[in-house]
Amino acid sequence: MEPKKNPKADIGRNSSLYFVIGLALVMLITWRALEWKTYDKSNEYDISLNVDDELDEEVPMTEQIKTPPPPPPPAAPEIIEVVEDEEEVEETVIESTETSQEEEVIEVEDVVTEEIEEDVDVPFSVIEDVPVFPGCESAPNKRDCFNKMMQKHISKNFRYPEIAQEMGVQGRVNVMFVIQKDGSIGNVRMRGPDKNLEKEAARIIAKLPKMTPGKQRGRAVRVPFSIPITFKLQ
Repeated sequence: MEPKKNPKADIGRNSSLYFVIGLALVMLITWRALEWKTYDKSNEYDISLNVDDELDEEVPMTEQIKTPPPPPPPAAPEIIEVVEDEEEVEETVIESTETSQEEEVIEVEDVVTEEIEEDVDVPFSVIEDVPVFPGCESAPNKRDCFNKMMQKHISKNFRYPEIAQEMGVQGRVNVMFVIQKDGSIGNVRMRGPDKNLEKEAARIIAKLPKMTPGKQRGRAVRVPFSIPITFKLQ
């Protein structure tokens, strides 16, 4: 049986092609519509400025320099009248500082200068004349005699503190003092393990007799001296 519709007369056969062509035409029309430009009608008029030329006169290239007139001459000075002063002014007389032959010139050798004694501490180990302990005046070696008499004095006056014995405290106390220029003892300092031992050492040093002071170059000086005192329990 033959079909009734003619295949050549089918409208939907090229529908996709027609759709693409129509879409392209629409896009072209839209693009042209967006790109369409309009211009205002321009008025034909002269935009140049109407400036009148007022510089009709000719301006010289250089001008003549006018020199100022010379200054007027200075006025004549007024006549000054000298008036004599009736008061007398005393003249200042400056005396000369030079010595005359009648004045006595003191020579430098006649001027007596007083030497200022300075307190100098000279250690016992380097002093020229050591301090003399009482009883060592006639000793040939006063330094050794001084040390022996110091040990004898400490042994004679030594007394162990009862509080230190009860507490079992023992040790060495280093005693430092200064034999003054008059032979007295001063500036006593102690360092030990206990205050009671230091107090006993200070008591022993306080009983030292007055000595003959030490001398350095024939002048009495202060002599620092130090000695250890040992406290030992039996």
